[in-house]
Amino acid sequence: MKALVVDDEPLARRELRRLLDAFPSFQVIGEAGNIDEARERIETLAPDVVFLDIQMPGGTGFDLLSQLGRVPRIVFTTAYDQYAVKAFEVNALDYLLKPIEPERLAMALEKLQAARPLESGREAPLEQLFVKDGPRCWFVPLREVSLFSAEGNYVRMLWGKERPLLARSLAALEEKLDPQRFFRANRAQIVNLDFIRQVELGEGGRLHVQLRDGPEVEVSRRQARQFRERSTVG
Repeated sequence: MKALVVDDEPLARRELRRLLDAFPSFQVIGEAGNIDEARERIETLAPDVVFLDIQMPGGTGFDLLSQLGRVPRIVFTTAYDQYAVKAFEVNALDYLLKPIEPERLAMALEKLQAARPLESGREAPLEQLFVKDGPRCWFVPLREVSLFSAEGNYVRMLWGKERPLLARSLAALEEKLDPQRFFRANRAQIVNLDFIRQVELGEGGRLHVQLRDGPEVEVSRRQARQFRERSTVG
């Protein structure tokens, strides 16, 4: 499993690499000392897991995650335990308090190995998004998102009772979504097919889709035929 170590302290990076040497199934493929370096390393090296410090020059580890299009598995490492609650609010795989103890690291690595293997070869569709909305952060499982709606150059997502705003365009997001689950209903909205409760035929060949616990979405005439081919409607 390929690992990236992100920490602004060289001694901390060196010590974690030393500890990881005892686990041959984990290969440290690089390291970074700040947010910009970390983003570049993650995008170019595509690590399976990132050991991520929280407080760093240029922003926090949470800020870094909000800038990524595809988020790898995350194990937070920090000397400040007040971040623990927030780390687990975003569903980090684990949280290691510095100085890291070998036994505690071994437990975290066991969790990593027990997690579902990552897809290899062709880039797999996104399964989760890291969302930072004001002071709150989440790893959002996309199977739980019922609707994406464009708002200018941003996207509003409907996830249960939450309505966070993503700093990306609808077109860029669509390229990474699973086409078997998500459908572009019109120029401004993408629906999760699993959340459709009812479909009605409207004027001019348009379809009106009612989402479970959500709004009604109009499928444009241009998309209606494709929608019918992918569903039991019509």
